[in-house]
Parts: sequence; structure tokens; C-alpha cells
Amino acid sequence: MREHRCVVVVGAQWGDEGKGKVVDVLADEVDIVARYQGGANAGHTVHVGDAEFILHQIPSGILHPERRCLLGNGVVFDPFQFFEELDAVEARGISAEGRVGVSSRAHLLLPYHKLLDQAAEERRGSGRIGTTGRGIGPAYEDKVARRGLRVADLRDERRAAEMMRAAAGRVSANGYAESLDVDAMVEEVLSLRERLLPLAVDTGRIIDDALRSGERVLLEGAQGALLDVDHGTYPFVTSSNTTAGGACLGVGIGPTSLDAAVGVVKAYTTRVGEGPLVTELESPLQERFREMGGEYGATTGRPRRCGWFDAVVVRYAARVNGLTGLAVTKLDVLDTLPEIRIATGYEIDGRSVDDFPADTSLLETARPTYETVPGWETSTADARRWEDLPERAQRYLERIVELTGVPIWYVSVGTRRDQIIHVSDG
Repeated sequence: MREHRCVVVVGAQWGDEGKGKVVDVLADEVDIVARYQGGANAGHTVHVGDAEFILHQIPSGILHPERRCLLGNGVVFDPFQFFEELDAVEARGISAEGRVGVSSRAHLLLPYHKLLDQAAEERRGSGRIGTTGRGIGPAYEDKVARRGLRVADLRDERRAAEMMRAAAGRVSANGYAESLDVDAMVEEVLSLRERLLPLAVDTGRIIDDALRSGERVLLEGAQGALLDVDHGTYPFVTSSNTTAGGACLGVGIGPTSLDAAVGVVKAYTTRVGEGPLVTELESPLQERFREMGGEYGATTGRPRRCGWFDAVVVRYAARVNGLTGLAVTKLDVLDTLPEIRIATGYEIDGRSVDDFPADTSLLETARPTYETVPGWETSTADARRWEDLPERAQRYLERIVELTGVPIWYVSVGTRRDQIIHVSDG
């Protein structure tokens, strides 16, 4: 990591891979940590000693003193949730004074976006996507439709009020007029100006200046590559570009600024909500994985669907992200299993397939081609070096490298900050 000036950390599955912990560990070696997309639908969990922090919008680097934490223009920014989160962090003894900045170009996610999200999901009926209900989709929709309200727009109080009232009309058109007190919302949003506008910055300028002066920058993504609006299992995706290419757009720097991309993957596979999961486990093994791994959403509390490691998915994610290294998390969850499976390919309509198809309907009928390897049936929780891992655990990880074509840089063997193995950092 020390040889790389600008690194992006991305999820290389369907989110919930443990990016928060990986960013927290890497933040010790950088000067700036910046979120580049998503919003309060993210839930990055970090354990420091016995304390647990769940961060939804503030970058995970906030837990490291002196680190500058930025939210880029690619984020849809929920100011109410943000200040609740900021106050909660400071109440636990983490000083954020002078350390946090929000892009002036970031679009605001407001109460009416959540109502529109709810209305859209209800209209889908049995075809629901399974959103978090945090208003992410409608906020990005407003952005693309060029009717969104940005942080910078709050400087003109009159115009900001007009834009919010116009947006509230769409809520009424969807039958939610009684659920939104427009006057109260406008007053509440405008009351945040005094606290929010001093945090408004040009994230691209700050990051570019930092890189030019020799500082190191970490770009933090939310969700995962298979939830990318262009490259994921569409339509069961989020509304932003979660992949490494979105990092440059999301903070305002050029692509030549990036020199490493770390893909975070679980030692197995999980997914929240609707959409295909080719390696999904049958009961009761699914429930066993869920309990062993604590597989419940940090943001929604929803149970995650669990499956074996899918090399097709990670190989695809490696290609669309240009991954230079992997961080494998939750290896310890597999410690008690006598046998472990890895999906090396799919069978679709009687044909062997080793690439990830664009047609989501094909994934619904795909059957995984499995390779079975012996488990190690011993705890890995105390391993701090590669040599400390059981030989069979090493072989399992080496097989992941062979199948994905990406070297492993880090292995996590527990929830705590210190339960990490630095295999290599390129």
C-alpha cells in the first residue's frame, strides 16, 4: 500500500464484503479517505477493540485521528442522517472537527426521495427489486433528470426552496401528499445551511492537490461490482457506478490518478434482496452460514442470502474493475467445515460457461460447476501471518487466486481491526 499513492477499494461481489474493515485498516497508511458513490444505503461495520461502529455515509477513515474524510460528488447525500451519524461518532469520543468535507456538487437526498422510493417499490409488486428504501434510486433519478438539488444550491435560499417545492409535487402525484409536510421539510432543510455549507468543498481539487504534494489517498466504494447499474445483475442493482471506474467520476479526478484497485471479497458469497445468486445454499446449511457469519444487513437488518464462493463472479469483477489485489474477508467463518465448494463455472442451457452473462434471466436457470476442496477444521482467528494459516486454508486461498487471476493482498480472519493478515500489497 505504501508504494501506491491513490488506491480504490471496491466490493467485488454483491456488497457486504467487509469493505469497512479493509478501508479502516488501510486508512492507517493514507492521508485522505473519500467516498465516491452511494448514500446512506451503505453500512460499513468496523470493530475497534470491543467497540462496534456502523458507518453509513462518513468514510471509515474517520476512526483514525488526523485523516481527512471526504464525501464526493458521486454520493447522494442525506444531510439529516449524516449529521445524526456525525454527532453519534463524536459522542463516542471521535473528533471530526476540521476533518470532514462534503462535495459542493453532491446531490441532496431528501425526505421526498424516500417516499418516492417506497411508491416505486409498491408499484413493482411481485417484480420488486428489493431496495433499502433509503431513497437512493429517486435521488439519482433526479440527478440524471437535471432537477436535483446539490449542496452548492443551498447557497441560494429562495431557489433551493422553489426546487424542493417542485419536487414535492411529484410526491403528491404518487399519492403520498399526506405523508409529507412540505413547509416543514423546506424549513428543516434550510436550517441545515449554517452547519452544512462550511463543510462544502471541491473534493477533486483537494485530492488532486494532495496527490501532487505526495500525500496518499484511499477511495472508498459502497455496495459491490455486481450491483453496478451498468455492469451488475440489472435490474437488481443500485443506481450508481460502484466499480473502480466510478471512483474517478465520483470524486472529480482523472483516471490516470489511480494506481491500484483492491477488490474485497468474502471467502464465500452473499447477497441481500432480490436477484440471482447461482451458488445459493439450500437449508439448513444456508441458515448455518448466516449464523456463523452474522449475515444480516448493517443498514436494514435483512438476512443475507448465502452461497459458496463464486469464481465466475469475482473473475468478472476483476475484469470490470481492473483489480490489482484481493482482500479476502471472513475466512474464519469456514473454519468448522469438513468440505468447501468453489464454483468454477456455470452450466446454462446445457452449455458450459465460464464468463458472467449480461442476461439476468440466464442466471436464474444457471447451475454452478463445483470443485470441492477439503476444509481445515481448525480456528484461523489468531493467524496474523500467512504461515500461521492451516495448510488447507492456504490451498483454498491459492485456488481462489488461480481461478480469479488476482493476487491476494489481505486476509481477514475476524471482525476486529487486528485480525488481518498482510499477505502482500503489490
